[in-house]
Amino acid sequence: MTHQSQLFDTTPQPWELDDAGYQRVATVVLNEGPGGVFDYAVPDRLLATVEPGKRLRVPFGRGNRAIIAWCVEVAGKTESTRPLKEVRGVVDSAPLLDKPLLELTKWLADYYLCDWGQAIECAVPSGVRHQAGTREIVLLSVPNSVVAKLTQLKLGKKQAAALQLLAGATRPMTVHQLAKAAGCTIGPINELRKKGLVREETKRIQQGDHDEAPLPREAAHALNAQQQDALDKIIAAMNAREHRTLLMHGVTGSGKTEVYIRAIEEVVRCGRQAIVLVPEISLTPQTRQRFRSRFENVAVLHSHLTGPERNWHWQRIARGEVEVVVGARSAIFAPVPKLGLIVIDEEHDASFKQDSTPRYHARDVAEFRGRMANVPLVLGSATPSLESYYRATAGDYTLLELPNRVLDRPLPDVDTLDLRLEFRDRRSRGAISRQLHQAMSEAMKDGGQVILLLNRRGFSTQIQCPACGHVVECPHCDIALTHHRDEEHALCHYCDYVIPTPRLCPECNFEGIHFRGLGTQRLELEVKQRFPGVECMRMDSDTMRKPGSHEAAFARFRSGEVRILLGTQMIAKGLDFPNVTLVGVINADSALHFPDFRAAERTFGLVTQVAGRTGRGEHPGRVLVQTFSPEHDAIQAAVEHDYQRFAEHELPARKEYGYPPYAHMIRIVCRGPSDVLTEQFAEQIGEQIEAAIAGENVDARLLGPTEAPIAKLQDKYRYHMLVTGTALDAMRSLVKSATDELKPPDDVQWVVDVDPLDML
Repeated sequence: MTHQSQLFDTTPQPWELDDAGYQRVATVVLNEGPGGVFDYAVPDRLLATVEPGKRLRVPFGRGNRAIIAWCVEVAGKTESTRPLKEVRGVVDSAPLLDKPLLELTKWLADYYLCDWGQAIECAVPSGVRHQAGTREIVLLSVPNSVVAKLTQLKLGKKQAAALQLLAGATRPMTVHQLAKAAGCTIGPINELRKKGLVREETKRIQQGDHDEAPLPREAAHALNAQQQDALDKIIAAMNAREHRTLLMHGVTGSGKTEVYIRAIEEVVRCGRQAIVLVPEISLTPQTRQRFRSRFENVAVLHSHLTGPERNWHWQRIARGEVEVVVGARSAIFAPVPKLGLIVIDEEHDASFKQDSTPRYHARDVAEFRGRMANVPLVLGSATPSLESYYRATAGDYTLLELPNRVLDRPLPDVDTLDLRLEFRDRRSRGAISRQLHQAMSEAMKDGGQVILLLNRRGFSTQIQCPACGHVVECPHCDIALTHHRDEEHALCHYCDYVIPTPRLCPECNFEGIHFRGLGTQRLELEVKQRFPGVECMRMDSDTMRKPGSHEAAFARFRSGEVRILLGTQMIAKGLDFPNVTLVGVINADSALHFPDFRAAERTFGLVTQVAGRTGRGEHPGRVLVQTFSPEHDAIQAAVEHDYQRFAEHELPARKEYGYPPYAHMIRIVCRGPSDVLTEQFAEQIGEQIEAAIAGENVDARLLGPTEAPIAKLQDKYRYHMLVTGTALDAMRSLVKSATDELKPPDDVQWVVDVDPLDML
């Protein structure tokens, strides 16, 4: 039988603590410095304001230097023999994280082997932490005790008039508001404040107006039988008030977004909110517009927002004013008070995995948050990750199939162009083959639009001397510099090292230095030369730096002003342009032969996704894929729009070699300025892990340590190792225990990546 006292909160009230020998204790975590939790006594003056989810000012270390820490718990505890240091102050007027989000960050820290404070800092945007776009004001009002004796007070004429006016006001006023209303300077009002005749309240207010004009309402689109079946299953999961993960596998153009919207309409009707994640920031404007045309209150969260914008949206969400939150990876931490549904569109995309500590995957975080709130998680993709597809076929997820496009529009015809044959044909020059050039000309003639995909930015990817063979490399990274013609400089895309583009070989001074390889700048130049007078636009991280640049670019393309859109992977996913009749993949092999077991999956996904950008309107679409490997199974499966074929070929290979989804991985990367010391420390970690595996009898194995594929980055030598196995909890435990007490040499660091996607 449950003990009755367990049914109630037994934490003593503040006024009970002294008599019972207890004290009020705030438990905090740090963002930087030592990990773990630290206890501080809460002084009487702060009893009412110290709360979990707020930041506190506390003394730390022997010198008691003042630092900011996150409060994760406040409880009554027995006074210890060693007196606790006291909290000095409270930073936030209201908690930035509620209890469920604190629990989520604790899980995040445990799962991804980082400090709790780091997880919290990751969850709360910088603009929110710094209260960007806000300012403090002092509001004045007249206490009832003063109102009762107004006629008895002996005040100057201006003071009396101001006090009388404030007493009759319907709401508090600032000093300047009162001065203007009373027709006086602030002097008489400050005298009232000195005499204690007015009550003062400090309040933080938002500056500026970030709201947007409402959009015309868009009518709901009719659902076909497959869409309706998927929607029914999602609503059934919502009505059951239990967590389920549903994988919606729908071909490009099958109407997945309309299903999301219909499900969210049901969520909103029940007085709850939804979170919708998209992979690329470039997709956020289009997705936001689509949702704003169907819902009254939509918030957006992503890293391209300014601090004030991000804080404004966050506060609206926290107050419950928002129906739908649309955003990139970090939007999974949005503080929605009544969560009803989570949607991750293009769930296969690697951008849902964070590449800095904590190295979380938004899909896994969403799944845990869904379980906490007992709400469904919907994953949508035309090319699901093999991990998600495997879990769906195994019964862990519910599989929803949308095999046809809306209105029964056909999938585009996809053809491969063998670049080996083009290379042998001396008449062929440049990045665009003769067949692709002809197809583009025909599309232009028929009034259509063209998308060209090249997943390499810059002008030339390699600067090489033909005389001595020297390749111009970054002195800080084991990477060749990329030539950027617009700025006439050579740039490292990993550390941003930049030099003027060399015209002489740095080694032998040969004048005929060559620029090899192909980037989006070079492709743009070729397109403009081949199609003079046709408006062409390039989209990559070099051209899309300014806030609103993605939205402006897509608006120009949608209006028809731009006829040819070329760019990197940001143009390959999720975009809906009905007038696109041709897609050209300039080089499908750009990532196919990387030293990464996911290379084939990424290539299949990218080609399939960009192919889906055409034929979405009334006109049929066509796709031309230029490749040196037309016979590769990933290319063949993409050409045939056959995900099943790809999965059936790839999964057995994954199983044979013990790769995900049949096993888990933890990658450890050591990096430091000394090659020798870094390698030695990596070997030390490896020995500790090997001993832990043997001692704890865990079903796991260690691969490495060895030099990382990119052996040097930002002046740091890199060594890595992989722990693989089926028991992830045990693997995390042994990695943590093996590294907890390790002290690396000076300037040597190590990072742990649970479920890694980047193997370079």
